[in-house]
Amino acid sequence: MYPIDKNLVKSTIKKRPENADKTTIGSLLSICGSYGMAGAAIMSSKAALRSGIGLLKLATAKSVYPIIAGAVPEAVFYPIEDNYLSEFDFIGKSRYCGAILAGCGLSVNNAVRELINEIVLGSEIPVVLDADALNIVSENPDVLNEAQAPVVITPHDREFARLLGCYPEMLEGKREELAVKFARRYEVTVVLKGHKTIVADKTGMVYYNEGIGNPGMACGGSGDVLAGIIASFTAQGFDVLKSAASAVYIHALAGDIAKEKFGEISMLPTDMIECIPEAFKTIDKSF
Repeated sequence: MYPIDKNLVKSTIKKRPENADKTTIGSLLSICGSYGMAGAAIMSSKAALRSGIGLLKLATAKSVYPIIAGAVPEAVFYPIEDNYLSEFDFIGKSRYCGAILAGCGLSVNNAVRELINEIVLGSEIPVVLDADALNIVSENPDVLNEAQAPVVITPHDREFARLLGCYPEMLEGKREELAVKFARRYEVTVVLKGHKTIVADKTGMVYYNEGIGNPGMACGGSGDVLAGIIASFTAQGFDVLKSAASAVYIHALAGDIAKEKFGEISMLPTDMIECIPEAFKTIDKSF
């Protein structure tokens, strides 16, 4: 086990070259948001952009497109007719991208089920699965063994229990052990969120977060922020495991900065997003 610290982040995140442009820094295809859950797409998108991605391509439901487009003007959008997500050409739209993020506020229906399974089976670039994508995968976790590209999953304890087919109480005292077993069995990178977030991959390598982060981060939307950071780092071409672990550190540090500014009771995930730049500067002023 290795602690997640600023040295890991500094060794993972590469500084931009002088001749960088939006296409050389990295592009991310995000498939997030649905009627009633536009906020999840907005927060994951803003977090990804604040974490250095050069170009964000966002596929989302037409019903929430006007809301999200107004909140995230930096993105390129692919509005999709509600309930027709299964027809989305993720292969074509992810060309020249470094990663795919799927699940934040996506909802669960047959069209989404079909698309998530197609992404897991057919993507040739790393995939980050969060929220509703995990709910779908929990119906048949064996699909993960058929993935062509690296997969990162980001469950909290209840979502992880669903993936394991057990009660959340059964994770107590076994979070690290079960995260490693799952990562090995399904050959994925597991980011098991919680008081002490654990990051494990199929090799048995484990990173753990201890000492930063706070209870004020326990708020709906915090996971969307983390998913956006992980996907951003991965899409920029950084090592998948170290991207996930470094994202956990940036996320927790931004949470601590937000706590100082707004207080543990009043801080929001959107506050954390605005604190991401300060988190980077705290680690290395050249960032």
